[in-house]
This record gives sequence, C-alpha cells and structure tokens, in this order.
Amino acid sequence: MSTGKFSILSINISREKGVQKEPVPDCRLVTEHGIEGDAHAGPWHRQVSFLAEEDIDTMRGKGIELGPGDFAENITTKGIPIGDLPIGTRVYIGDAELEITQIGKECHHGCAIFQTVGDCVMPRKGVFAKVLKGGTISADSNCTYEST
Repeated sequence: MSTGKFSILSINISREKGVQKEPVPDCRLVTEHGIEGDAHAGPWHRQVSFLAEEDIDTMRGKGIELGPGDFAENITTKGIPIGDLPIGTRVYIGDAELEITQIGKECHHGCAIFQTVGDCVMPRKGVFAKVLKGGTISADSNCTYEST
C-alpha cells in the first residue's frame, strides 16, 4: 500500500468545453458528478482531472510558459506522483473522496501545447477521477492519497 500527503496549487474550471480553464479559490465536488459548474462534469468516469505541477515543470523546461489550467486540468497538485499512481487509488481532499479511474488520455489534434513544442504531458501524466463523496474543496484543504 502507498499513502501520502500532497497539496493543491490551483483549482480550475470552465463553464464551456473547448476553452481554457480559469483558477477559482474553491469549488464544490458533487458525488457521482464532478465539479459543480465545470463543463466536463457529469455521470461518467472522467469527472475531475488532475495534473502535477512537477509534470508541468517538465513542459516549462521545453521553453513554454504555462500556468494552472493550461492543460485543462481541474486540479493542479504538488508533492504527489499523481500520474504514477494506479487506477483505484483513493484521493481525499478535505471531506471529499475521489477514485482514480483513468491515467492519460489521447491528446486532441490541434492541442496548442503540442503544436508549440511537439510534446504534451497530459496524455501520459494527466489523471482522471470520479467523485465518491462530495464536499467543498480549496487549495487549503487537507489532501492525502491511498493506493493498494
């Protein structure tokens, strides 16, 4: 079993699909739905997306300026190897509980980051989860994970 603590650098949402996500101070996770008000929420397995700041730094090293939400991730983390955790890992943020359901996704053609530097970290290290128990979360929330 692997356990640990991590922090949230940014929570990001967009009201429409296909637009850059914008940072928000906090949000409400809704059980079996995702982030209230986010365009990608719904009754499916990719309700909330995560990407580690450490993986974003890899892309910054290729000469591109990037900020929170630029990869369309809902939650930018620090101090967790999020892209290396197995499916089924439980993520606890405040009172909320999520389960990792997918690691990586196919990068859509025309991804601005891929077009600029010829690479994108989201297909390899982006993580998706479903909300098992909702709650209000913020960057100040206590964050832990547990995998078997």
